[in-house]
Amino acid sequence: MIVIPMAGLSRRFTEAGYTLPKYMLPLHGRTVFAHAVGSFDALFATTPFLFIARDIADTGNFLRRECAALGIADARVAILARETAGQAETVSLGLDHAGVPDAEPLTIFNIDTFRAGFRFPEAAWFAGSDGYLEVFRGSGANWSYVGPAAGADEPLVARTTEKQPISELCCDGLYHFARTDDFRAALARERATPSLNELYVAPLYNHLIAAGRRIHFDVVPAASITFCGVPAEYEAALAAPF
Repeated sequence: MIVIPMAGLSRRFTEAGYTLPKYMLPLHGRTVFAHAVGSFDALFATTPFLFIARDIADTGNFLRRECAALGIADARVAILARETAGQAETVSLGLDHAGVPDAEPLTIFNIDTFRAGFRFPEAAWFAGSDGYLEVFRGSGANWSYVGPAAGADEPLVARTTEKQPISELCCDGLYHFARTDDFRAALARERATPSLNELYVAPLYNHLIAAGRRIHFDVVPAASITFCGVPAEYEAALAAPF
C-alpha cells in the first residue's frame, strides 16, 4: 500500500498569502497533488493507495476527483477531524481508519515531493529487507538522515536522525516498511520513549534496528526529485519547465 499523509497545516504557505492547501495549488496544468502522486503511476493499476487528510477546503471531494482523473484503481480516503502530533501519528490514524492489515507492506511518501519514475529497488537485498528509506546525497538541517552501517556488504542503516545531519544521505520522504505491524510496533515504542517533540517517521526505524530488523537505504539521483514543500520551492517549480 502507498500511503500519502497530507494533514499538515501548511503554515508557511498560509503565511505567504496562499489560500488553498498546498496540494491543491496549480502547477503546469495539474495540481501539486497530481504531480506528487504521479510519482507512482506505474503502480496505479495494481497497488492500493491511502490518502490521509484533514477536513478542510472540501478535500474529500478533491481527492476523489483527482484520483479518478489519475486512474488509480484502488484509492482510499481517510479524513481526520483534528490536527495530529506529526506525520507518524497521521499515518497511524489513517491505517486504523482504513483497517489496513498487519501483514500489508507499507510505503509512505510526502505530498509535496515529486519523484520521477519511481520503482521499488531491484537489488537482491530488497527481497529480505524489513524496510528501507530512499535517499539522495545532499546537506542541510531540514532532512531526515541515514547513518550507514560500517563494513556491511548491503546498504544497511545503522541509525536514522531527524533534522540532524549525520551523513550525506538525506531522505527524500519515502519510507518503506515490509509489514504494517512493524510500523505500528515501532510507533508504540517511540510514543513510550519519544526522541523528539513531534512524531516523525524516520526515527521509528531505530526501534526496528534495535530489535534486530534489517533496514536498508536506496540512493537515487537528486535530479530525479523535485521538492515543493515551501513557497520558494513551489514558485521555483512554477518557473521551471516541466
